[in-house]
Amino acid sequence: MTMEQRIRELLVMTGATFIIAAAVFFFLIPSHAAVSSVSGLAMVLSNFVPLSISGITMVLNVVLLAVGFLLCGHEFGFKTVYTSVLLPVFMGMFEILLPDNGSISGDAMLDVVCYIFTVSIGLSILFNMNASSGGLDIVAKILNRYLHMDLGKAMGLSGMLVALSSAFAYDKKTVVLSVLGTYLNGVVLDYFIFGQNIKRRVCIISKNKEKQICDWILYTLKSGATIYEARGAYDGIARNEIITIVDKHEYQKLMQYVTKEDPAAFVTVYNVSDMRYIPKGRGMV
Repeated sequence: MTMEQRIRELLVMTGATFIIAAAVFFFLIPSHAAVSSVSGLAMVLSNFVPLSISGITMVLNVVLLAVGFLLCGHEFGFKTVYTSVLLPVFMGMFEILLPDNGSISGDAMLDVVCYIFTVSIGLSILFNMNASSGGLDIVAKILNRYLHMDLGKAMGLSGMLVALSSAFAYDKKTVVLSVLGTYLNGVVLDYFIFGQNIKRRVCIISKNKEKQICDWILYTLKSGATIYEARGAYDGIARNEIITIVDKHEYQKLMQYVTKEDPAAFVTVYNVSDMRYIPKGRGMV
């Protein structure tokens, strides 16, 4: 990676972290809802500790980074350290510039919705750069390493515990809002981070148009294809099955072509969220 590319990457990470900090300051803090984040936990702790929310966030992130390095080694690279420290710095800047900040919408539920969608933009940018904002990501990796818990479940558990911690400082309505916000946050993040990358694995069995369909995929759609022999359990007849992986736009074109070329073709479709090539000589990852 060239120096120019590194600088560009650093600027994008800084911008994404700024978006996350703005979401926390302008929407999450005024709502008092502790939605699945270290900043949400810091908001609860600020009722008992004589420190600002940004200060508590900084302390929590530094402690989590230290624990993460001790328990998980060097899995947390420069990007995670950078964003974990920069996030509370931006929050502290907002606290100095806007000390009397209040709810923009005047409604806690609307604030939570705005927070979820805004923070998802920043987090998806970081995720696509193979980075994160630290915080609960570190907790999830620790749970995954030592309790063999799935990362998604570990994130959900840690986020829900943060949401429930609001019971120590706020009323029942805020606790319910924190829990619902945490659930909705997970759903929206799944869409922002994984939903945009979902492809479709299309399996086609055609009696008479196999070659035409395969050629159309290769030379018109400009996509790859694999052919397997499939044998029917009832009649025992062997037929070829064409398998290809396409995005949503290619999928629409493919379905239109298959419907037109062979309406009797048997087609099955699966969603695919992750694809990777494993070089020869390496094991599964």
